[in-house]
Amino acid sequence: MNKIFYTACLAFAIMGLSGISACNNSNGNSPQAKSAPISDTNLKLPEGFSAKIIADTLGHLRHIVVNSNGDIYVNVSSLKNGNGIYCLSDTDKDGSIDKKTGFADYPGTGIAIKNGYLYSSSNSGVFRYKLDEKGEVLSPDKPEEIVMGLVDKKRDNSKSIAIDDQNNLYVTVGSYSDACRQAGSGKGIPGCPLLDSVGGIWEFKADKLNQTYSDAVHYARGIKNAVGIFWNSSTNSLFCTQHGRGQFNDEFPQYYTAKQSQELPAETVYELHKGTDAGWPFVYYDQFQKKKILAPEYGGDGKIAGDDKYQDPIVAFPAHLAPDDLMFYTGNMFPERYKNGAFIAFHGKSPELKKGYLVAFVPFKDGKPSGDWEIFADNFAGQDLNNPASGPIQYRPTGLAQGPDGSLYVTDDLKGTIFRITYSGQKM
Repeated sequence: MNKIFYTACLAFAIMGLSGISACNNSNGNSPQAKSAPISDTNLKLPEGFSAKIIADTLGHLRHIVVNSNGDIYVNVSSLKNGNGIYCLSDTDKDGSIDKKTGFADYPGTGIAIKNGYLYSSSNSGVFRYKLDEKGEVLSPDKPEEIVMGLVDKKRDNSKSIAIDDQNNLYVTVGSYSDACRQAGSGKGIPGCPLLDSVGGIWEFKADKLNQTYSDAVHYARGIKNAVGIFWNSSTNSLFCTQHGRGQFNDEFPQYYTAKQSQELPAETVYELHKGTDAGWPFVYYDQFQKKKILAPEYGGDGKIAGDDKYQDPIVAFPAHLAPDDLMFYTGNMFPERYKNGAFIAFHGKSPELKKGYLVAFVPFKDGKPSGDWEIFADNFAGQDLNNPASGPIQYRPTGLAQGPDGSLYVTDDLKGTIFRITYSGQKM
């Protein structure tokens, strides 16, 4: 794939920004004029927290990472002015972005920084870019191809990534099939052969070029679409979110009402280890019965329990919230109760709760959930979802990252907005 390096001239922040710039100063361009002041938001946050919009109109943003020097790298799921990645930089550290660079000629979701490299995924593979001593990308037009040939059938095709402390690279591959059904039949395909290449997570080496499935360890399976993935160094384990299946009432009205189809199955979080099987498509997790249930395609009726050989989730959320990213907080800015807890960005709406488009928080202690999940950041939608929609949804959270100062960054895929959440209240 020929990687072409672009510099961008786009509206930036709320009032816009003009000029040509790059996070990498080696291209010879002078810095842009300062962006307009960062903008307040109407997000609902716990007491002591506040949020600012620091970027806008960047396209369909997905995952985000913030380097130790403060540079922000973010993917887009469809090319914006020919660019698949943006680097945003505040060179004089006054709180306003003054440099912006677009590069990479592929859309993607996964992004990470590890051991002096920026890693980024397309919908079929993973690339890496060498960073210089300042943390800036070298040769953005010549990335190394680390993984290639992953299944891309256009549906649920994002490839999220995480890297552990032994330089292993984990890549998610979602299933393009909702429940592995036989064509023209409500029955499931015995054994679901799709699981050989989708519906799971594969482990590669982060420093080896041109790897394919044959080079990988099939690390975890039975996960329909894990868009959020995170390596937790404190537990030495991998965590992921799962987008659940659908079409219960559509395919099996004898077992499920339309209301049940709206409220099942749970969206889930798993702690994974090598060999974990979460059970898709053979089982799903029912948050009301609080147990795994045998899928109707494989003989279930909404009541028969699923096999105990499949992993239980560690957290279950209402259906159809669409968890798009997962991050464990290790910073020192937020109050102590947030330390080592998990933030989850939800991209959808729950018919059961009549809420959505939010960032949730799950408290953890000793590596395990220590309390109920709670809404941390709300009102991205900009309207009361309990009432008929009064207009278009304003924002949909998709990506999460922690800044070097402990602030929390959230991306949006509707307007291409980046939010920065900080805490200035009294720490308890």
